[in-house]
Amino acid sequence: MTELCHSESQKGSTSQGVSQLLLIVGPPNVGKSLIFNRLTGRHVSVSNYPGTTVDISTGTSPFLPGYELRDTPGAYSLVPISEEERIAREMILSEPQAIIVQVVDAKNLRRMLPFTLELLELRRKVILVLNLMDEARRLGVSIDSTQLGEELGIPVVETVATTGEGLDRLCAVIRDGISQLPPVPPIDYPPRVRSVLREYAANVLPEGKPLPPPAQIVGPELLDELELEERTQFELELRLARQRYADSVLAEVASFPVPSSSTFAGVLNRLTMNVWTAVPIAFAVLYFGVYQFVGQFGAGTLVDFLENDLYETYVTPRLTAWVERLIPWTVLQDLFVHDYGVFTLGLRYAIALILPIVGTFFIMFSILEDSGYLPRLALLLDRVFKKLGLNGRAVIPIILGFGCGTMATVVTRILETRRERIIATLLLGFAIPCSAQLGVILAMVSTHHQIFIAWCVLMTLIFLALGMIAARTVPGRAPAFYLEIPPLRMPRLSNVLMKTYSRMYWYFIEILPLFLFASVIIWVGTLTGLFQAVIKLIVPIIGLMGLPAEAASAFLFGFFRRDYGAAGLLDLLNHGQLNPRQIFVSVLVISLFLPCIAQFFVMKKERGWKFALATSAAVWLTATTVGILANYVALFTGWL
Repeated sequence: MTELCHSESQKGSTSQGVSQLLLIVGPPNVGKSLIFNRLTGRHVSVSNYPGTTVDISTGTSPFLPGYELRDTPGAYSLVPISEEERIAREMILSEPQAIIVQVVDAKNLRRMLPFTLELLELRRKVILVLNLMDEARRLGVSIDSTQLGEELGIPVVETVATTGEGLDRLCAVIRDGISQLPPVPPIDYPPRVRSVLREYAANVLPEGKPLPPPAQIVGPELLDELELEERTQFELELRLARQRYADSVLAEVASFPVPSSSTFAGVLNRLTMNVWTAVPIAFAVLYFGVYQFVGQFGAGTLVDFLENDLYETYVTPRLTAWVERLIPWTVLQDLFVHDYGVFTLGLRYAIALILPIVGTFFIMFSILEDSGYLPRLALLLDRVFKKLGLNGRAVIPIILGFGCGTMATVVTRILETRRERIIATLLLGFAIPCSAQLGVILAMVSTHHQIFIAWCVLMTLIFLALGMIAARTVPGRAPAFYLEIPPLRMPRLSNVLMKTYSRMYWYFIEILPLFLFASVIIWVGTLTGLFQAVIKLIVPIIGLMGLPAEAASAFLFGFFRRDYGAAGLLDLLNHGQLNPRQIFVSVLVISLFLPCIAQFFVMKKERGWKFALATSAAVWLTATTVGILANYVALFTGWL
């Protein structure tokens, strides 16, 4: 931030309490969360793809004493299509006194100005923020923000959130306050729109009250009263009328040259959007990003160094000797060291096995999301996802699931219909291993290429089969595909490091304690004999899978966290207790294993107890069945 923000904030630093609410609203992927972060000092996840913010983030700013800031999910309109737009709409309508800071992509202003007109029809105090001005200038876009503000009757501020440019001006505008409500834009709506509005208003407004602007009465309630064809036509005419007015305003204040397709970025954009070139690019990204970087380097080189060269050689022997000298009772020693100790099992798994895997995955994922590649992958997979009852937009929570299934389950809110959210949640629970699991799996198969290929094929077939079954059994309408495609950008090192840092911080705060807590539970279960009894029940099933009896402990631990069970299997492999066939069976079973506790409770929150319990039971049955079948097929065919 510049000196203006600092100096002005000092003048108001004596203000007490919060007197004014600022709502940061706008479409996805325009920099709302980055502006929120810069103003508040918080680190909400910021990405170059839609759907990062799926809930309300709240904070205060040292630059704006007396104000509370709220970062809302992305929305294109006050007429919600997805869950995230519904959340944004409810927040806007429930806070009529709030100042609305609408953030838009300057180079796509024509696409985003109709939402501004809706906000003005609500008679709200609005500040229009033209973000990404650096990209707009680079493309030759010219906008007279002063004249645009005069045409709309609201303050207009140009910003570049990634560098902080213009945020001092935004702070000054907010502190100066907005004394008058903006005028309602004189949009010429067609007769059909006015007729529907009058008919609806006659039932909900007092007699004799003049017809308010459409944004004040158009919502899900009105649209639900219309037949599908009538609703589609009404929405189309409503949007076209606003777009015509927006175009008339922009014709006076802005120019948008046609982007050149001959530049390197233009060529690369075409390659990632054409199916014949996009598919090889996607496979290259998966091979080098996931298999080589996460699997070979993270789960191979780094894990080998931390696990064998560091932990087993230096840390474990010293910790064990120190605890045995300090604590004379073997029972208490077992709590901290030996086979299932907090230090020698929980801490070792979390630091030596899982940390390098999730760390390399977070780096890889941060690069992909900051580059703008993920929406292109969504476009590529849209046709396939349609067969699964989804659309390309679902690629965002699905890919996020490879990072964290808990986070991805929340992000299913960006999907348009309840049917899509149910199907996506099912797929995340069944067939998407999280980064910790995935890294361990890649470590187990890194030297067995035929096992890796077979695992990929089977997991893909299970994913597709489950999706097709769900598409035919889950009731609801088929989804439409809409997604803003951001420009391809060279990932910023600062953004990648910040995303990785934020996720690693989350790992240490949220996940590391769970590993330690699970070790305590295992110690209690072992001490009481409960775990030994459960393991005896599991061993026959493990035997049907052709796995050693020791694997029963790993799968039991997997009930607490799937990555904990995966780490246990990797531990068996590192000690030479799994042959190739057993590696194949174990990676299949742990890939399909029960959702972790955190993901289970998020499923319960999003979909309800019945859904969470039924899904978990079905996942357990599927994993067990697949493991047994895979073992006997491999035995009878002599493949492994």
